[in-house]
Amino acid sequence: MKQLIKIVSFLGLALTLLPSVFLFQEVISATLCKQLMALGTVLWFVTSPFWMNKSI
Repeated sequence: MKQLIKIVSFLGLALTLLPSVFLFQEVISATLCKQLMALGTVLWFVTSPFWMNKSI
């Protein structure tokens, strides 16, 4: 289960970073870029706390 959460988390991180590269190369539109980045941000912040080390 932890591995699945890590995979989803890294997919969210990729969706946060890659759309800006695709927009720069004019592969996708600005609207699609914003939507993908918003989805990636939500995925990353929802899943990453479940597998990262908790030092507090």
